[in-house]
Amino acid sequence: MKTLSDNWIVEGWIDFEYKKYLLLAYLKHVDRHFSDIKLYPPLGDLVRHYEILMGFSNKKEVLKQSFPKRLMGIDHEKVELRKTIEMPDDEVMEELEEIMAYSIPKIKEQIEQGKTIYELIESNLEVGPVGLSPIYQKEGYVIFSFDHSSDLFIYRYQVKLFENSFEKLRGIAFSFLDKRHHSLDQSLEHIKLELVKLNKDLPNPATWRAHSKKKVPLIETVVPISKRILMKMIA
Repeated sequence: MKTLSDNWIVEGWIDFEYKKYLLLAYLKHVDRHFSDIKLYPPLGDLVRHYEILMGFSNKKEVLKQSFPKRLMGIDHEKVELRKTIEMPDDEVMEELEEIMAYSIPKIKEQIEQGKTIYELIESNLEVGPVGLSPIYQKEGYVIFSFDHSSDLFIYRYQVKLFENSFEKLRGIAFSFLDKRHHSLDQSLEHIKLELVKLNKDLPNPATWRAHSKKKVPLIETVVPISKRILMKMIA
């Protein structure tokens, strides 16, 4: 999908009409995804852009530091390039403040639209265990299904620790395994037993079913929402 750089507001030509054009083109693209009930990655991107702009708005020094750096030469003693920030003048800062004043509510409005869709899909999504749940739940399987469809999508999941500059965060990773069809001889319990036979490293796996009452995109919507729900359930 069409994206914006994290520093789009300070990159290139600093002009209100130009930046407005870039933003509206991006939001129009996001709107098309939302119209198709495709929440991710657009919703996550919107939240990130909103947080960055709010950071710029609240701390002007952070905004100045984000400007492109100009190469000044080479520091032979430290064996590194010497760079300096191209500091904006007052007129440029005023233009940026006008751009932010326009952009922040526009992005927030689009986030609210995405949240409305998210809540609607979440309210029509049922996540529950298949059979008895073992004590160890950091690894296992998720079987996705939809109303009025016999298709089953099987994923393996694993809870992992992700590290950023400030803290360690716990997340959940999904990997697609197989597509099956729900039938009398292919019940969820039967599929669970087959998975045990095929993957000996998980002899007693936690297995979940995520069932959507609405037929919406699996990868862009159901899977990411299910990740959040499942993470809360096994936390």
